[in-house]
Amino acid sequence: MLAEGLAKQGKLTFRFDYRDYLKDLTQKPGVYQMYSEKSEVLYVGKAKNLKRRVSSYFRATGLTTKTMALVARIHRIEVTVTSSETEALLLEQSLIKAHLPPYNILLRDGKSYPYILLSDHETPRISYYRGKKQGGGRFFGPYPNAGAVRESLQFLQRTFLLRPCQDSVFKNRSRACLQYQIKRCSGPCVDLIATEDYRRSVEQAIMFLEGKSDQLMGALADQMEAASMALNFEKAAELRDRIGALRTIQERQYVDGESGDLDICACVVKGVVACVQVIYVRGGRILGSKSYFPKIRLAPSAAEVLSAFLPQFYLASAARDIPKEVLVNVLPEDHAIIESALSQQSTRKVAISSRVRASRSRWLTLAVNTATTNVGSRIADRQNSYQRFEALQQALGLDELPERLECFDISHSSGESTVASCVVFDTCGPKKSDYRLFNIKGITGGDDYAAMEQALTRRFKRLQKGEGVQPDILLIDGGKGQLSKAQQVIDEIGIEGVLLIGVAKGVTRKPGMEQLFIGREQRQLLLDADHPGLLLIQHIRDESHRFAITGHRQRRDKTRKTSTLEGIPGVGPKRRRELLRHFGGLQKISASSIEELMRVTGINEKIATDIYAALHND
Repeated sequence: MLAEGLAKQGKLTFRFDYRDYLKDLTQKPGVYQMYSEKSEVLYVGKAKNLKRRVSSYFRATGLTTKTMALVARIHRIEVTVTSSETEALLLEQSLIKAHLPPYNILLRDGKSYPYILLSDHETPRISYYRGKKQGGGRFFGPYPNAGAVRESLQFLQRTFLLRPCQDSVFKNRSRACLQYQIKRCSGPCVDLIATEDYRRSVEQAIMFLEGKSDQLMGALADQMEAASMALNFEKAAELRDRIGALRTIQERQYVDGESGDLDICACVVKGVVACVQVIYVRGGRILGSKSYFPKIRLAPSAAEVLSAFLPQFYLASAARDIPKEVLVNVLPEDHAIIESALSQQSTRKVAISSRVRASRSRWLTLAVNTATTNVGSRIADRQNSYQRFEALQQALGLDELPERLECFDISHSSGESTVASCVVFDTCGPKKSDYRLFNIKGITGGDDYAAMEQALTRRFKRLQKGEGVQPDILLIDGGKGQLSKAQQVIDEIGIEGVLLIGVAKGVTRKPGMEQLFIGREQRQLLLDADHPGLLLIQHIRDESHRFAITGHRQRRDKTRKTSTLEGIPGVGPKRRRELLRHFGGLQKISASSIEELMRVTGINEKIATDIYAALHND
């Protein structure tokens, strides 16, 4: 057997007694979980025949090096018997999502996808929506990203003039807002459009979103002709412009001769890099595309990647929209089981196919070409990143190649909402899963030294507790002062083996003129502007700066959006809502007396007094 042969050659240390285990293993369908000596889940798989599938890992020939590496780490195997292959697939996806086994193909994409929501209000509002499809209204999508939704919303507003404002704003308008002035809304809030005309615009928008643009343009053409015959040339011109906008968007987004909902998934694998390019088509309209890079370790084929990708992509989230058809460039071996699982989840027949013609063939080719380009770019980026690490090693005179760099930066607005960022790069580039933000508290506003001290202390105390990975190089965005403070924190905590580098802007503060201060001695190092090592440092420094600013703005905006009323005891969501409905805004609430506040439903004298005191800092 393979395990025995490799053990004799000293290539494999095998701890699992597979012979006794396989003797009594069932031949029913189910899921198997492979565990390490530390009881970590290494791999989760499904099988039509558990005995046959698990036995295949211990055959004498035909295993890849990476599969043998998995086998060498197996300490025990547990199985769960299911009533069918479909049930096994669904259970497998739940376990993969729960444990994220290192030897499975992992799709790290837990985001819900954005939709366009048309509310069920008497005067419907059109808006961006992300999350579970619940509550009133109609949902259109999903879209691949927020940008695609906003682009469609802009088109809908320009073309159909539907309102984007919230109901609370809509009810309290006394005159038309800026959206009306710039011709992005027809002004239904102040009756600048008849109710019947607004409903007609809503119906037309629905037809567009459902992919019925040909019928819509025909109906608009009839209306334009009728308006022209009635000498209503202004209305006819408006309809003409609407038809022109629809024709332009149709040329950009529609697949010729296509209708209905489908996703096009093309997978390309080169070495240890895989890309799945997904093109979304809803109602015959291209909503956009997105690239996914599943994490792979066992050198799979494109069919094997799709076999793992499709269930995770569609089944991992209950909010995921499953189309009627999925087109792939390579048909997975277990496509029938995946079809059954997708059909069960969506409660309708779902088909997976690879044989396509005409326009579908062109779009599948486009997806394959895009995935191929993305894989090549990913590999080139990794190679380029590795070369930059090597150049940095030589510039610093290090004996070993640094494999992990961390960079800290501080961001605030005049001391408000201070945030520290920690970004991580390895030899493959940015490692965003390890990025961290630290909300800084209890310091004097604007004290960057204290902020840096707090962030580093929190980061490296966690490291002492066994949380996270120690960096080889720690970059500090700043000069000698910041570097000295960072070195002091590291020394006090007792962390060893980390090289600290301060990155200070030069006299001109231009990129390429940075001064580097190395280690405890703060040895100064100047590199050429085009030196690969300096480009790496600039990249991680700029990324830490971007990440810090983003975190700071989010914290600041959250603070500023918090209503003053929220901190008042006894004033919960219901009372806040009654106050705002009664007065129309915080400014009028602040200008009100205690007696006026008591007129609001649910506000007694004590609560009114507390509100008045809080708003007037008494």
